[in-house]
Amino acid sequence: MKHFLSIILFLTLSISSLAQQQTDAPVKSIDGIIDELLDQITIEKGEKMDTTAIRNLFHPSAIFTVADSEKAETISLDDFLTLLKDPYYEQGYLEKEIHKVVDEYNGIAQVFQSFYGKDSEGAEERGINSYQLTYYGDRWWIVSLLWTIESESVGIPVKYGGE
Repeated sequence: MKHFLSIILFLTLSISSLAQQQTDAPVKSIDGIIDELLDQITIEKGEKMDTTAIRNLFHPSAIFTVADSEKAETISLDDFLTLLKDPYYEQGYLEKEIHKVVDEYNGIAQVFQSFYGKDSEGAEERGINSYQLTYYGDRWWIVSLLWTIESESVGIPVKYGGE
């Protein structure tokens, strides 16, 4: 009986460890953490965003800034997660990567990612996300996300996947 209980305990711990590794896997690489963010914010109609999963991708003091040539607005992680709970997103939202340029050195990284987005009303846009990341505690953390939307007068540069 003790042998049987030992096997059950071993299997339970192994499965638990494997599940945690799979959950943590996206934050082990730059591509993984950014892909996971896009997966989390892309939702089907009626779904709710998993703000706990999204929060796990960001450093607790992360900032979010949307900018163009006329202004910039910055909000906190908590404010960003509140915005993602807006019913607008429950109607469905898609964001996917077009192109990515990664620069990394000594535990810090800068990522320029061009993206395509589409909301439930069919409005489409392209833009660039600029991520700043840091690596510590055996994982990557997004510490800042700055983005801008492409306009007719300012297209996405070729080096970032533009035409």
